[in-house]
Amino acid sequence: MANTNPSQPQSYVEMPQGEVEAIGAHCQLEYCHVLDFLPFKCQSCKGTFCLDHRSEYAHKCINEGAWARARTEQARTSSVPSKPSLYTHDQQCYDKSCKTLINTPRMPANQCSSCNRSYCLKHRMPEDHDCKNVPRRGATAPSARQQTMSALSKLKLWAENKRNEDAKRRSTPKKSGGFLGLGKNSSAAASAQSELNMLKRTAKGEASVPQEKRIYLHVEASADTTKAKFPTGKFFYNKEWTVGRVLDMAAKSLQVQNVNNRGGGEEEKLRVFHVEGGRLLKFAEKIGESCTTGNMIVLLRGVGDGEPDLIDL
Repeated sequence: MANTNPSQPQSYVEMPQGEVEAIGAHCQLEYCHVLDFLPFKCQSCKGTFCLDHRSEYAHKCINEGAWARARTEQARTSSVPSKPSLYTHDQQCYDKSCKTLINTPRMPANQCSSCNRSYCLKHRMPEDHDCKNVPRRGATAPSARQQTMSALSKLKLWAENKRNEDAKRRSTPKKSGGFLGLGKNSSAAASAQSELNMLKRTAKGEASVPQEKRIYLHVEASADTTKAKFPTGKFFYNKEWTVGRVLDMAAKSLQVQNVNNRGGGEEEKLRVFHVEGGRLLKFAEKIGESCTTGNMIVLLRGVGDGEPDLIDL
């Protein structure tokens, strides 16, 4: 209790006027002016604000974003290496659909052991980032010999599957209405002629092609090249047309993406494989010189452009 006797000294120290205001600062927002003992200084407009109005948006900063832009420009033009940090804030989740920044205090990077890429927490599992279609980081490019062997293996695999399908189809018993005196050779010839007549009746093509110049072919596309539900068809073309022109027309008919005229690597280009001849056809050769009516051609992608490789059919 303070001493009320004026003749005796006071027992407390009186705070000078205005010293309370000197401890903190008033918020500079025009309708606030609250006294904050721990005020915040805006780095863009250099104003002083309270806790509620410390952000540029809250106090409607007249130089909004100036500090951020200056910092970005300084980091871009500065030649002095920055202080090493445990985290890098410019790394993004490798998943194409994700924009999450990783390798930060709140979102550590999750490295996939299969593709050796870094992902956020949501896409860390292989099935979440489609790992099988992601190029592995650090993997060496296949050599020319490996690419050739891969293309040859692809052709042989297709030919083997086609051979098995044809054998199964031929072994299926059919009802015969022929005479008892006809042998197996006569039956086979009649069946082949019947199939040829059916091909000519059902084949599609440009009506302007003269009858004497038409070549009728079975055309298929490998499953990895087309979006069509039934990637096969029967078509007729002009014997004088080049293989390249036939390829363009067949790709359009079977809904196959054709990027041959856009450049790029061989792995994206389409090639024409002649089943009966067992080889890849050159773009410049005429279709009538390599194929005959009733033959089959197949559109394959990524099988190389080297010398035609004969395949034992």
